[in-house]
Amino acid sequence: MLRASTLLLLILLPMLASAHNFVKGKPIVPIEIDDRGELVLSGDKIQYRKWDSSKLAGKIRLVQYIAGRRSAKKKNAILIKAVKAASFPGDRFQPTTIINTDDEFPGTGFFVVSKVEKNQRHYPWAQFIIDGEGVGRKAWQLAEDSSTIVVLDREGRIQWAKDGALTTNEVFQVMSLLQQLIYQ
Repeated sequence: MLRASTLLLLILLPMLASAHNFVKGKPIVPIEIDDRGELVLSGDKIQYRKWDSSKLAGKIRLVQYIAGRRSAKKKNAILIKAVKAASFPGDRFQPTTIINTDDEFPGTGFFVVSKVEKNQRHYPWAQFIIDGEGVGRKAWQLAEDSSTIVVLDREGRIQWAKDGALTTNEVFQVMSLLQQLIYQ
């Protein structure tokens, strides 16, 4: 009996580890990121400032919390391309990408930060945050090497969330939901 219980636990452990604590209609569990934080573009220079999740209210948000690994970036690349192509109005919508550099391939930190800074310059309308201590992953109970997508309404309440790669159908669901929220 003990052997069967151990086997069941080993089978279920990955599913439990990937469970998140996002609840539809509720705000996300609050976080503050002090290590690096939000990238602020001033001319061509990038500065960092402390960031907290209370700043997510006010616009419709597509929040991507992503490990600082290429494999995590690829998981939801189709959705990110669709959001860029949609050209949603900046006065009502803002994508927020939080990169967990505590979960990166060893020795790649400089390259990850450099890429994020390049993206901030290329997409100044988007919000980029570097989470150097994995605060979001811990507080939101996310899996390592993950790419998590959360859609927030103007009040900062969760309307949709998934930790992991989205299916094609889920990409369509998210895009439809964003259009509905932005243009209602």
